[in-house]
Amino acid sequence: MADTVRIERDDMSLEVTLPRKVRRVVSLVPSITEAVAATAPDLLIGATTWCTHPPDLDVERVRGTKNPDVRRIVELAPDVVLLNKEENRELDHQRLRKAGIAVWVTVIEDVDSALRSLARLFTAALDLPVPPWLTTATERLGGGVPEPVARAVVCVWRDPWMVVGSNNFATDLLRRIGVENVYANHDGRYPQMPLEDIKTSGADLVVLPDEPYEFTTEDGPEEFPGRARLVSGRSLTWYGPSLVDARDTLSRQLGLVPEA
Repeated sequence: MADTVRIERDDMSLEVTLPRKVRRVVSLVPSITEAVAATAPDLLIGATTWCTHPPDLDVERVRGTKNPDVRRIVELAPDVVLLNKEENRELDHQRLRKAGIAVWVTVIEDVDSALRSLARLFTAALDLPVPPWLTTATERLGGGVPEPVARAVVCVWRDPWMVVGSNNFATDLLRRIGVENVYANHDGRYPQMPLEDIKTSGADLVVLPDEPYEFTTEDGPEEFPGRARLVSGRSLTWYGPSLVDARDTLSRQLGLVPEA
């Protein structure tokens, strides 16, 4: 057995028994699906319906992040299934493990933990080198945090309105481009917030990404005249190859630098 398998620990410090050579991967996390597809596309055999990048990804779809088809995943016989503690359910984690499937769980709360987690996913879980795009992203997003040049509220839903709060990736990513989240110290990670509180929060900008709620020019900005900024949800919340250009993309979309 020692010659055919290896034991690694995932981000939750849980032991994961993996084959020496991983050849079949199912990803239930859109960001991680894109990361694996950009690095070792031949490994992917399944992904969720929410895994929209790369657009031409041709693998079996196993429903969503919160309601994966566990029976079908088991039938696909993957060497490992990739999950995220926040995006996926503990129930599905346990069902997969009970079925004898190796499950690797990532834990990501900020930019540094995302970069570390991705590096470990490739080197420990998949036994691959750190991909060049991850090295570039680390160079561009690592280092010191600049002084804030603007204060912002980041909305992720409306009716009811919900905002980005503390201890999450988007708050830290904005810090890296000089934008302070007004609700960064809120007790909740994604608290529900009365619309009037958002309007009177003192924010210079109200950031409206196109996911998970799809804010558009016709839906959202009318509530915050002069302050609303529509941005790419992928650039703001995904921790994959989009990290390479996230700083430049968000800086332009937030109006911190002139459009090219």
